[in-house]
Amino acid sequence: MTPIETIFLGIIQGLTEFLPVSSSGHLVVGKNLLGFREPELLLDTALHFGTLLAVCIYFRSDLRQMIEAVWRMIRRRKNHPARSGLHANLALMVVIGSIPTALIGIIFKDPLERLFGSVTAVGMMLVITGIIVAITRFIPEAYGKRDRVSVIIALAIGTAQGLAIVPGISRSGATIVCALLLGLNRDLAGRFSFILCIPAIIGALILQLDMAAITRVGAVPLMAGFLVSAFVGFLALKLLMGMVRRGHFYYFAPYCWAIGILTLVFI
Repeated sequence: MTPIETIFLGIIQGLTEFLPVSSSGHLVVGKNLLGFREPELLLDTALHFGTLLAVCIYFRSDLRQMIEAVWRMIRRRKNHPARSGLHANLALMVVIGSIPTALIGIIFKDPLERLFGSVTAVGMMLVITGIIVAITRFIPEAYGKRDRVSVIIALAIGTAQGLAIVPGISRSGATIVCALLLGLNRDLAGRFSFILCIPAIIGALILQLDMAAITRVGAVPLMAGFLVSAFVGFLALKLLMGMVRRGHFYYFAPYCWAIGILTLVFI
């Protein structure tokens, strides 16, 4: 692959990883348009790693406070501020929420990876993603009163994230909608969803690390795609968090339906 091709895919990844329109589904469609019929999973993972960097930069304050809170717990310091307690809870729930994601990824890794070569499956899943996102239109703001993630909520959101491995199902769409339906306030739903993706992306990178694949794709194209996906991803994440807080998440439903139908009909 050339740097221009991976830059093109990096832009797609950066825009679609956080927007609830399925980055994996768009990458399958984008690679088919470029003439690549076989999925290159290492490239997908490198592009996801770029958006991981975007998450870490955007939520750097939360991540720093989570690390500090966990460190206080390890050292058993008492009388720390309540804010630290909230971030300690957030860190623990990220660990708990990652368990079902990891189990689904490990157990169903092979059959789910085969779906990355099916454009028809992607088209159908994009239509389903549109339905998932549209649900938020009917969730009143007053419903989201929870300001703390419980174990049950973390496991449910982690399961939604695991199921979103299917290309065409938006990870952010599935996890944020799940969080909103379980009563988390909009800001916390968005924050927890994106922070929860950090261990998932790291795990995927480890599983897909393949030196032979690096040779096939090329180190320079991989780096170009990584940097572009990180930059574009940061901008998309900033946009989406604003829309989540304003309750405009459902705006993306018509787009998902349109792209899904066009994929089924023309590709």
